[in-house]
Amino acid sequence: MTAPPIVWHPDYMAPLQPGHRFPMSKYGYLRRALDMRGLLPAGGFLAPAPAPVALLSAVHDIGYVERVETGRLSADETRRIGLPNTPAVARRARLAAAGTLLAARLAMEHGIACNAAGGSHHAGPDVGSGFCVYNDVAIAARALLVEGIVRRVLIVDLDVHQGDGTAWIFAGDPAVFTLSLHGAKNFPARKATSSLDIPLADATGDAEYLAALQIALGRAIREARADIAFYNAGVDVWEGDRLGRLALSREGLRARDRLALSMLRAAGLPVACVLGGGYSNEPEELAARHAMVFEEAAALNRA
Repeated sequence: MTAPPIVWHPDYMAPLQPGHRFPMSKYGYLRRALDMRGLLPAGGFLAPAPAPVALLSAVHDIGYVERVETGRLSADETRRIGLPNTPAVARRARLAAAGTLLAARLAMEHGIACNAAGGSHHAGPDVGSGFCVYNDVAIAARALLVEGIVRRVLIVDLDVHQGDGTAWIFAGDPAVFTLSLHGAKNFPARKATSSLDIPLADATGDAEYLAALQIALGRAIREARADIAFYNAGVDVWEGDRLGRLALSREGLRARDRLALSMLRAAGLPVACVLGGGYSNEPEELAARHAMVFEEAAALNRA
């Protein structure tokens, strides 16, 4: 397979207390899974530098950014994020944002590129939430728009949880079309309004999911008239995911990635892929799920 450019950094992992609910080790296991599949040969990944504050504050309130960076988030803000307000966690968030922007620039050149992190779609304009500190896709999209590299952006969010932070950031912005296909009764309890929301019932399986995705993505591509797409390939739609509630099989999960990538590329869109959510007590199993989008991107490149 011809691997797309892959962005990764060892500091995508930050130390957490033993037993923490967020599977931080998955980024290391994913690196190993990509190596084993021949998708990430030695020295074959690109490492970002941390995003500067100016990029972060183009999307997030500067006061919030300063509190994150100086370790002064309130107890309530820290609880809402669900990660400790440590320098390592802040650095990880800045690296992930820079990694998604780098993947977007590489996608403009190569057609597809993947950040082996990112998809922090619950972070809103002035608040973090749901293990998300900075909204990396929003930061990357805003940077490309400000630089004039693109005029319109499509964000395709297929994580099982609604991309509420992304929807709030770009509410009323005609340059950004946000599509979220998510579990109707899953987190967050208070949903935002995306350009196009497709809420799905608990236990939605392969056939129904893929049919809904094909219709929704076709509409999004037509209406967005975008110059680039960001694809949040969260794997928490799988039937065995610890926080999922949908019922996609492994074959359905792979078919989802294949369908999304092929439709976006057939429309002539460069695609920047980000990892999104996935939760398991078995990190190797979880890494194998996340590796699917890299495999499908490589297969599409080869074709």
